[in-house]
Amino acid sequence: MKKGLKLTDILVTIVIAVAFGIVYILWGSIYYSVKPLGLHLDQLIYGMWFIAGPVAFLILRKPGVALLAEIAAASGEFFLGSPWGLTVLLYGVVQGLFAELVFMGFKYKKFNMSVAVLAAIASCLASVIMDFAYGEIGALSTWNLSLFMIARFVGSIFFAGVTAYYLVKVLEATGVTNLVRPVSNKDYAELD
Repeated sequence: MKKGLKLTDILVTIVIAVAFGIVYILWGSIYYSVKPLGLHLDQLIYGMWFIAGPVAFLILRKPGVALLAEIAAASGEFFLGSPWGLTVLLYGVVQGLFAELVFMGFKYKKFNMSVAVLAAIASCLASVIMDFAYGEIGALSTWNLSLFMIARFVGSIFFAGVTAYYLVKVLEATGVTNLVRPVSNKDYAELD
C-alpha cells in the first residue's frame, strides 16, 4: 500500500479544509460574542480552530494531511476576510505542524480518540506558543493565565479531539469515508 498523497487525497483534504475554513470564519462571530462575558469563556470554544487537521487525518489516514488541512483551512479563512489577517496563515501552519507531529509519532497507524485528543492538545500548545510570540498573553497575571490555559486546553480537547473523532465516526457510519480510504487487509478478508 502506497503511503504518499495522491491528487485525490490532496483534493479531498482541500475540500475538507474549505468547509472548515467557512466554519472558522463563522466561528469568529461566536467567539467575539462570547468574549465580553469574561472569565476566558471564549477560550472554551477556541479549539474549533484546530479541528480541520484531526478530521482530515482521521478520514484519509495519510502523512501530511493534517498539516495540509490546517494550512488550507487557514487560507480559506484568510480569503474570506479573517479579522486576524495574514497571521491566521502562520497560526494554521504551526497548529497543523504540531498535530502532524503527533500523528507521525504514532507512525500514522493510530486513528482512535486518544490520538485525536493528543493532536488537539498539540495544536493548542502551538497556538499558545504563537500567542506568547505575538505578545497576546504574556502580560496576564498568573491566575488569569492559568484560567486562560485551562479553558483553551479543555475547549481544544472537546472540539478538535472528541468532536473531530465523533464527526468522523458519523461519516464512517454513512460509508462515505470508504470512498477515500485505501482498501485494507480487513476489507479483503471480509470478501472471502
